[in-house]
Amino acid sequence: MALDDLKGFLQKMQSDSELKKKVLSSSTADDIARIALSLGYEFSGDELLRFSGKKVGKVTVKKNDVPGEYS
Repeated sequence: MALDDLKGFLQKMQSDSELKKKVLSSSTADDIARIALSLGYEFSGDELLRFSGKKVGKVTVKKNDVPGEYS
């Protein structure tokens, strides 16, 4: 289930400083989802965005609004 994978990925990120750096330097939610998939966690960028505002452990998911981005 994607939500379980998303939560597991966020928990792993708390204890892995290199992973945290990769995630924080990512441009899009899809980029983060690809990083997660390479580690065996499967969720989409859209699922990550819908999780915005929620917290897992010490990690709170926040959507960054990029200037010039169009919806």
